[in-house]
Amino acid sequence: MENIFSKYIETVENSETIKYCGRVFRVQGSLIESRGPRSVVGELCWFNDKSGRKITAEVIGINNASVQLMAYTDCAGIEAGTLVTASGSCLEIPVSRSLLGRVIGPLGTPVDGKGGISATERRAALSSPPPALSRPVIKKRVVTGIRSVDALTPVGMGQRMGVFAGSGVGKSTFQGMIARNTNADVNVIALIGERGREVNDFLENNLGEEGLKKSVVVVSTGDQSAIAQLRGAYTATAVAEYFRDQGLNVMLLFDSVTRFAYAQREIGLAGGEPPAQRGYPPSVFALMPKLMERAGAAASGSITAFYTVLVDGGDMDEPVSDKARSILDGHIVLSRDLAARGHYPPVDVLSSISRLASSVSSAADQKAAEAARGFLADYAGAADIINAGAYKAGSSPAIDAAIAKKPQIDAFLKQPVYENSPLEETLQKLREITGIKEPEK
Repeated sequence: MENIFSKYIETVENSETIKYCGRVFRVQGSLIESRGPRSVVGELCWFNDKSGRKITAEVIGINNASVQLMAYTDCAGIEAGTLVTASGSCLEIPVSRSLLGRVIGPLGTPVDGKGGISATERRAALSSPPPALSRPVIKKRVVTGIRSVDALTPVGMGQRMGVFAGSGVGKSTFQGMIARNTNADVNVIALIGERGREVNDFLENNLGEEGLKKSVVVVSTGDQSAIAQLRGAYTATAVAEYFRDQGLNVMLLFDSVTRFAYAQREIGLAGGEPPAQRGYPPSVFALMPKLMERAGAAASGSITAFYTVLVDGGDMDEPVSDKARSILDGHIVLSRDLAARGHYPPVDVLSSISRLASSVSSAADQKAAEAARGFLADYAGAADIINAGAYKAGSSPAIDAAIAKKPQIDAFLKQPVYENSPLEETLQKLREITGIKEPEK
């Protein structure tokens, strides 16, 4: 009997018995201002437009008696005098194991047409990162199945990495390879500000049916409001935290931090914040660490995260890229030049770095990676004279070795999209190429 009525009891217990209301007095762009209701920043409110459609909005600021709100959907149909009702709660999302294989929206509701989700509990979308001293030291490697990452930019379980690339270079394809091949227990994939066309394309071509079975995909497309895109990011992180707290190792694939920053820029400027760095208000750079610090290793389980960053015009020092690099535990750079030459995945090894490489690699594997990087660096330094035919063999033993090894390393780093490279096979092959031997046990 308890099971039959439990959901109704929960609804009654969570219901507000006192309703606080207000009235809209101005709508300007995406910003709605009302006199009242009594509320706090982050609280959900709702109102009905002229057609009776229920619109959910969130309080983004309070200025004297004026409450500033932003709706999760479009503002069409809202007029001065519309009644605004405070819900008494902030955004919470339903979570359970039944989320696996599902596609949900920024509010945690399913958007894949497969029916409702049976939720065992609800989690606040906004939460604090784990305390610094509660985080265990990362010593275990996570496998991505991508040779250029596992061999030369190894990632620890609970590490947070950035994937930096221009538009159209292959960030989604790269993340799809990780989602299919990783040894993590669960994937949580956040598509924030993505083109609507690319959602199904990612699900079918990059993730695939097998990848989706152990994944939860959170979608907030670019046509949705800025607050919906922002909350989609927090919803995905909250889902990852739920599975982490179950003792699982989670792979969080977040695309993209740049569009998250764009959304907060729109919200901040609409709320009256002054533009600071290249048009971004201060709140953008305050929210980025609060979001990214929620990932990482915890006392039970871990969240390994790959955050993509759209590098505008190849400028790696623009504000969002620079801030992301300062927060994350390493970065992988995807090169447009390599992609143009048909080198996939187009990982620029010399520009990529993992800050935990020495913690998760054996001494022999680390030496092999350093040797491979050395060959690539020597070749890159002499590339102009080599390509011009001006280099004379024997002039430099280091360059001679680099020229000899370059084709082998390039062939090793190239990988078909649907190929999964086992870790031991990857490391063994790199040791063979570089001549580094694993010490006898």
